[in-house]
Amino acid sequence: GHVPFGLICHPNKQHMLYPLGCTVVIQDLDSKKQVFLHGHTNNVSCVVVSRDGVYVASGEVAFMGFKADIILWHFQRKELLARLSLHKGKVEGLAFSPNNLYLISLGGQDDGSVVVWHVDQREAICGSPASAQSSGNATIVVCSSCRDEMFVTAGNDTVRVWELDLPNRKICPAECRTGHLRRVITCVKMADDDSYFYIGTSSGDVLKMNTNSKLMTDFGPQKKMFSLGVTTLVLLKTGNAIVGTGEGTVALCKGSDYQVMKKIQVQGGVTSLTCRGQGHQFFIGTNKCQIYRVNYTEFKEELIAACHNEAVHDIVFPFGISDLFATCSGNDIRVWHTSENRELLRIVIPNVTCHAIEIMRDGKSIISAWNDGTIRAFTPESGQPMYVVNHAHSLGVTAIAATSDCKRIISGGGEGQVRVWEIREMTQKLVEVLKEHVSAVSCIKMKKDNRECVTASLDGTCIIWDIVRFVRKQMFLANTSFKCVCYHPEEYQVITSGTDRKIGYWEVFDGSVIREVEGSASGSINGMDITSDGAFFVTGGDDHLVKLWDYKGGAVTHVGVGHSGNITHLKICPGKKNIVSVSADGAILLWKYPDLH
Repeated sequence: GHVPFGLICHPNKQHMLYPLGCTVVIQDLDSKKQVFLHGHTNNVSCVVVSRDGVYVASGEVAFMGFKADIILWHFQRKELLARLSLHKGKVEGLAFSPNNLYLISLGGQDDGSVVVWHVDQREAICGSPASAQSSGNATIVVCSSCRDEMFVTAGNDTVRVWELDLPNRKICPAECRTGHLRRVITCVKMADDDSYFYIGTSSGDVLKMNTNSKLMTDFGPQKKMFSLGVTTLVLLKTGNAIVGTGEGTVALCKGSDYQVMKKIQVQGGVTSLTCRGQGHQFFIGTNKCQIYRVNYTEFKEELIAACHNEAVHDIVFPFGISDLFATCSGNDIRVWHTSENRELLRIVIPNVTCHAIEIMRDGKSIISAWNDGTIRAFTPESGQPMYVVNHAHSLGVTAIAATSDCKRIISGGGEGQVRVWEIREMTQKLVEVLKEHVSAVSCIKMKKDNRECVTASLDGTCIIWDIVRFVRKQMFLANTSFKCVCYHPEEYQVITSGTDRKIGYWEVFDGSVIREVEGSASGSINGMDITSDGAFFVTGGDDHLVKLWDYKGGAVTHVGVGHSGNITHLKICPGKKNIVSVSADGAILLWKYPDLH
């Protein structure tokens, strides 16, 4: 939801496009089926669809000094046609000319150039600095509605109308004058006949510019009504306009004086407004990762998609149920319906971060670990708070687990302590503090008989505790920060992994290492889960890959490519139909569990 104008309704009225990390998602509006365009190696910064819907172009953000690619895709065949590479650092904006002859691209702050590409020949025609040295950076590029040779760039106190001189391979800019107004321009919309174009600004007003005279003819509203700026604009055939603002207001305004006729409020700042067909229906995308559908006549919003807009830290299934799962991120916990990809419940606690969650075996509560040092429990149907354990740990609660009889909770803290809590009807009592780890506890797993648990820590130790007598039974040492640990279902072995990228098999009886397998070529392994029969396990980490392993052979059998951020956690659903993985870019990906027969 953070990419400006990233949500686009395809001209065929059947599909919606939006960027997600390094991929571009094409979603069928009726069946909700998704197709992914893979090709970028870095996050996508802009997406654009040609007017007839044949081509899609997307640009990326690269590291400082490196080339940022533009990829041209064929929409129907979903294939990569060309990789256009000239801009450094970032591609700020893209626009197709009305007849698909040219693609115009705008470089980011460190690049500062505008380039015209020939679509059929897949090569650059010419380029030029996008804005004069006396003005700010250009951030937006928009093509003319009728002529292929004209386009507009705009940005911080700069508006330019460009003409392409193809025989001489030049582009010539003409500065537009806005009189005494100094504005940071956030969106530009061309009129259908090219006579005017409209500019939305971060000050919350809309300017009307004459394309021929390059002068401002009108601006409004006189009274400031759009707080946090006009971020998106849609011009309707009736002459009215729909305006989206940075505070989440979407307003239907009169074309003459921008008086608000109807308005709705959505969550998060509006980053995209896109019409389906002639504007009888339109979609709103916000930076809180929500997509709304609005019918023009009723002008009421309907939430059709939502997800986390920050890194997701944990994912958990209820015991034996694969239809639901819960995730936690930033300041919220959400419960999802697996097959419909629908959000069922959202629990928000402002200004604190949730590190880990667990659903009690009886399904009566969701327990969660928070960075303010508290353990909070909620009801799974309504999300009402059940109880709060304050000051559970001094440096935040980092890991949590519960016994299968639902009478005890084991929590791990940022200071390295492991604490055992007794949960009763009305009280929560601290039973024991286990002090061995010297750094944050990253993962806790219970044994089936509730007499033992294993804790992994970033200090390079894994400890098996007796939680009846509260003593250490066994300790594994390795030159790594352990991120995850799993009991084999028969509970005579433990597998661990962490920042050294190795998967370790350990004997529970005497703490000896049985074998070590190279788990990843790059980056730490952050999450792992094992099947109920112990034949296979999955891992995910900073290499963005989901890997399925044969437990006995210690070899990878399947690899899933799809994440564009570091994978933070993953789980195999109890029915072994899906694998769900979550990542640091806020994505939740559902994978089909491979057929291994």
